[in-house]
Amino acid sequence: MDTIELIDKLEEIIGKSKKIPFSSNFIINENEIYEILDELRNVMPEEFKQARWIVKERENMLEEAKRQAGRILGEAEEKAGELISQSEIMKNAVKKSDEIISLSEAKARTLRLEAEDYSDEKLANLEAVVYKILSAVEKGREQFKSSGAINNS
Repeated sequence: MDTIELIDKLEEIIGKSKKIPFSSNFIINENEIYEILDELRNVMPEEFKQARWIVKERENMLEEAKRQAGRILGEAEEKAGELISQSEIMKNAVKKSDEIISLSEAKARTLRLEAEDYSDEKLANLEAVVYKILSAVEKGREQFKSSGAINNS
């Protein structure tokens, strides 16, 4: 299950819980809640790993694009050196090399932006999940405090 499904499951448990008469508190199976929280702890690191993997893949793609661009540039320079006496051919080779470099840089830029967008989306989802959990915990604590269950020591 992913984090959103686990949050939904928590909400379902709360929604199906029996209400304590004459109060706004609920009777909730503590073990069920702790099991779901344990699952959340297990799922969240996996999502972090996925985000890190995407960033690493993006970096690998950028490195590969740079290597490819360097190789292509090297080949273009080598050919240009062979054809130096023919200025028109030289001009065409330089132009093609520049186009390939520009294309490679644009592709690398696009891949980087897509990876950043994906990572940002995953982190935003995670932030929303954590916020929901925090809100639920705060609400529960407030309900617990308002029921008079806390002894003032």
